[in-house]
Formats: sequence, structure tokens, C-alpha cells
Amino acid sequence: MALGLTVGLVAAGAARAAEPPYLSTVRPLPAGLAERLEGEFWHPGCPVALSELRLLTVRHWGFDGAVTTGQLVVGREYANALRGVFRVLYDEGVRIRHMRLVDMYGPAAARPGRDVSGSFECRRAVPSPCGSGSGNWSNHAYGRAIDLNPVENPYVGCGRTREAASRPYLDRSKARPGMVTPAVVRAFAAIGWGWGGGWTGDTKDYMHFSATGR
Repeated sequence: MALGLTVGLVAAGAARAAEPPYLSTVRPLPAGLAERLEGEFWHPGCPVALSELRLLTVRHWGFDGAVTTGQLVVGREYANALRGVFRVLYDEGVRIRHMRLVDMYGPAAARPGRDVSGSFECRRAVPSPCGSGSGNWSNHAYGRAIDLNPVENPYVGCGRTREAASRPYLDRSKARPGMVTPAVVRAFAAIGWGWGGGWTGDTKDYMHFSATGR
């Protein structure tokens, strides 16, 4: 039995060693990306200039169990801290379905339509169907919010979600691939970001992490 345990531990260690190492980079927005954002996702009058945004590139686990590369547009002040957050997600084996720029900002016909993890979008905060909402700029408009796997981590207003595919995930007691876990919440909390799944009241936003408020 001891020999079998040793062999199993060695095999597990070898498998872990064979995984690609976590990699991440931060850089200013390339000219082509900045141009792509103008119009639908950014316009004059938005609360942040394009020069204050950064392109964050990270390795992550896909839903197929393979390592892939994802990208987010985030605020400059949090870009490097988010590299560390996604390192934790990588080490924890968190699955992320869609996190490519084309998924968020590409031609409408090329976008997956749902379950896209994204960050920057110059828009107002979404009012709750329960009747609350300030109409202020969303944290997404500053690049200081991230939505992670919206299908598996739905926005819930008054205890309900509009997405049929998300209804099985209203039960948060059973962990399934792509769902936010306590380790994910702790990773974002370490840089001062809160989780929408922890909001009080009837509105929960299980996908949503942000620096302050909504």
C-alpha cells in the first residue's frame, strides 16, 4: 500500500510539473484595440480615458480542461494586481469559458453571445429588477470590475434569473466547473475587490467582482 501511495504521489507531482507555467502580461492598449473600442464600448464623456486602460493577458484553464490564453481590458491602477488574482485562479484550476477580446469586442456575429467573461465597457450600472439602482457609472466603465462566467455565476434579481441556462446554478451549494468558489472570492478580496454574490438583499451578482460598489 505504501508503494502504491508513493507511486501515486510521484505521478501526481509529475502531472503538475508537466502543466504549462502560469504567464501574464500587462501593456497599454494597442492602437487597433483602442480603435475597436471607440463607439460601442467607449466614447467621449466616459469616465476614463483610453490611455488609462491596459490590456491584461493571462493563461487560464478552459472548459475543455486545456490551458489557453485570455485577455481583458482593465484599469491601469489594478492591472498588475489582477495578474496575481489570475495566478490564484490558474493554480486553483478555475475554468473560464470565453475570455478572448473577440468574444467581448469583436464583430457582433463572432461573439459567443453569453458566458463571456469581460471587464471594461463604458456603461451605467444595471438597475435591479427589484427597483433599486443609482444610475451612476458602473465600475465596468472604469475598468475596475470583472464578470466571470456569467452563465455559471448569474445575475439574480428578486431571487430570479432571466437566463434559462443559469437556473441550475441558482443552487450555490453544489460546486460545478466555472462557478465562483471561496478561493476565487479570497483572491479578489486580497486586492480590495468585493463580490456581487455577497451583496445583501434580494439582488445577487455572482459573476461580478469590483473595486467598490457595482
